[in-house]
Amino acid sequence: MKTNRLFFRKNMIALTGLFLCLFLIVHLSANCLLLLPQDSARGLYNAYSTFLRENPLIMAVAYVLYLSILMHVLYAILVLVRNRRAKPVKYAVNQYRENSSWASQNMGALGVLILIFIVVHLVNFWARIKLGIGAEVGIDAAGNKDIYEVTYTLFQNSYYVVFYTLMALPLGYHLHHGLQSAFKTLGFYHRPGLEWLARLSLIYAIVISAGFGIIPIVVYFQ
Repeated sequence: MKTNRLFFRKNMIALTGLFLCLFLIVHLSANCLLLLPQDSARGLYNAYSTFLRENPLIMAVAYVLYLSILMHVLYAILVLVRNRRAKPVKYAVNQYRENSSWASQNMGALGVLILIFIVVHLVNFWARIKLGIGAEVGIDAAGNKDIYEVTYTLFQNSYYVVFYTLMALPLGYHLHHGLQSAFKTLGFYHRPGLEWLARLSLIYAIVISAGFGIIPIVVYFQ
């Protein structure tokens, strides 16, 4: 029973993790609009944001996203606690460290940093735009909520720019190991395929983390 439960939890971590990886691609693609000149970026970004908020299909996917984040965090905590309890004694020589990456040894700590980032991000954007908490969001010339102004104003604060940029580092490490681990958990053990997956995971992690880290800097200096 315990083995089946652990198997289920690890598979849920893998599946929700892969879904979140797909979401990050879409999210970063949309955020790349912020790299355009302000006159173009404002209208396009606000129109895109309005489409996301008002499209029923996207709204349904958003609830799946929220649920996936909660499940990913919950099951990761449960597996981490289970592993700690299974090995309460630290051995004098930890041979596993020779065969595992730094990221794999610190996925829990990386996950905590990412969770802090998600909470801060939700407070700055989701709570203000969706729940109306904080300063009122303005309207642009096309009648859309001015989400661009919210983003631009936030990234004129150097503290937030540094925070968002630095948080891209643990995100990259977490994605690099997590993407490979997810496929292995789901039963993918084809050796040549795993070698290609390792390369693709590295490229994916660099692109996602660099993208999210660079955008606040670019907006700050616009």
